[in-house]
Amino acid sequence: MSRYRRSQNPDATYFFTVVTFRRQAILCDEPIRDALRKAIASTRAKRPFTIDAWVLLPDHLHCIWTLPVDDGDFATRWSVIKRQVSVACGDAYRRAEWINASKQKHRESTLWQRRYWEHQIRDETDFARHMDYIHYNPVKHGYCQRLSEWPYSTFHRYVKEGVYSMDWGGDGVDELVAGE
Repeated sequence: MSRYRRSQNPDATYFFTVVTFRRQAILCDEPIRDALRKAIASTRAKRPFTIDAWVLLPDHLHCIWTLPVDDGDFATRWSVIKRQVSVACGDAYRRAEWINASKQKHRESTLWQRRYWEHQIRDETDFARHMDYIHYNPVKHGYCQRLSEWPYSTFHRYVKEGVYSMDWGGDGVDELVAGE
């Protein structure tokens, strides 16, 4: 069995990709969004972290978090968030036919892939590239033609703060954003 090692550095900033099990297009459903919002809030109340950027797409999400000075444990945070969403939405989204021996052994739901991708942000350039990548993702995947049309993103917060213009993401942005 593989043992994954994750670098967990306090006061670090991380980019994450979290995917639904079998790429189910469920994350933008209102019950999932509501459960996710509540799970994040309760987790942040006990284990604080800053959400620097976020985009929610039907089958995956990307985000950037900055962890506290004295705590680098993002793995527990993700475990709690995913578990709370699974419990809150389990009855409506559980797929009994997808429960196998491994899922039973690990007490996993059929909402989330077991693992997730994380990348520690190295510097300001890396941060900016990942911010752009996150915010451009709905256009990249064809969910909208203009970023202003996609409601599940911190893009709108950054427009209000003057970081992005409302029409950001036009021609040529593909060259600016990090690849997936």
